[in-house]
Amino acid sequence: MADRIASDHEAVETHRVTLGTAGRTSRPELQLPESIDASDGDVVRITLDGQAYHARVDAGLDDTCHVSGAFDNARLAREDEGENRLVEWIDDSEAEPGRSLLLDVLSEGYHYGLREPGQRVVYTVHEPPQGSLSDIADSLG
Repeated sequence: MADRIASDHEAVETHRVTLGTAGRTSRPELQLPESIDASDGDVVRITLDGQAYHARVDAGLDDTCHVSGAFDNARLAREDEGENRLVEWIDDSEAEPGRSLLLDVLSEGYHYGLREPGQRVVYTVHEPPQGSLSDIADSLG
């Protein structure tokens, strides 16, 4: 079941994040706020311009978590392969390193939206899966 929700709805928690780059490269990197429930290696959904993609959360040397790509499916995100839709989105927007962006929490630990300040977005939000594959296997016993 999918619901639609606007970025300015009271149920959407919004965080200001700064677009950075990974080390000395030009690859974009979004440092996630500490309050975001994400760990190194997690794959989450991230919506850019109304399209949901998948992103792998990575931990830095200082244990802060960041996202440096958005991919068409979870496997591509885990393996960092395929077209990086985050790079495409940045190229098509006015975003550049050092600029603030808004990260909307659509479903904590599962789905986030990224937008430019001043932009209002209507997201299509899907419910997170109930349990993991290992939970299902355990229940089959």
